[in-house]
Amino acid sequence: MEVKKLEYTALYRKFRPLKFDEIVGQEHIVRTLKNELINDRVGHAYLFNGGRGTGKTSAAKILARAVNCLNPKDGEPCNECAVCKAALEGSLTDIVEMDAASNNSVEDVRAIRDEVNFLPTVAKYRVYIIDEVHMLTTQAFNALLKTLEEPPSHVIFILATTEPHKIPLTIASRCQKFRFSKIDDKKIVERLREISNLEDITIDDDALYEIARLSDGGMRDAINFLDQLVAYSNDNITIDDVYKVN
Repeated sequence: MEVKKLEYTALYRKFRPLKFDEIVGQEHIVRTLKNELINDRVGHAYLFNGGRGTGKTSAAKILARAVNCLNPKDGEPCNECAVCKAALEGSLTDIVEMDAASNNSVEDVRAIRDEVNFLPTVAKYRVYIIDEVHMLTTQAFNALLKTLEEPPSHVIFILATTEPHKIPLTIASRCQKFRFSKIDDKKIVERLREISNLEDITIDDDALYEIARLSDGGMRDAINFLDQLVAYSNDNITIDDVYKVN
């Protein structure tokens, strides 16, 4: 009998935050979003902007689950109910993720505009997460604006971008805006050390701090670099390994 080999899961995917409190370095955003959920003051449109790997998409996914969770607690999704599990598995049709880098035409947005009139099938809200939203065409932005002007009560838009200056003011002004700042090196090191301990990775502190410095405030880049170093060195990872791999 042939034993099927398990596929390797990249560290950044394995350790993606599943709750707001697991997002590193964005405490002001986490506090605001959780308070909105606790007090039932969720907006209809959000704009998350900031550098790569600072937690925008993770926060969007968590928010999408939290507003639909059957058993939320203190503004966090339970990640155990049927809705949360379906969302985590990617099978919940009421949460739609769209990458505007490859789906940026007016037809793509018009498809959304047609869908929003339908009630959610399972969840409370139909949530649209549009990543790299600055890549939409002018015509697509105009189509999106018509929906944001008079959104149905059961629809929430979460727009994410690394280039907020490319978002039309007519769009941005209709969103709650959250700026995800670069993550402090010390916080990146703490998270890398935690992951290293969980994965039985031996690495010097000097190497951890150099990874953090090179990652320029991006947690995903830092974790990806750690993953690359593990592949390079089967022994103790040192700062020399960092220099060689970089």
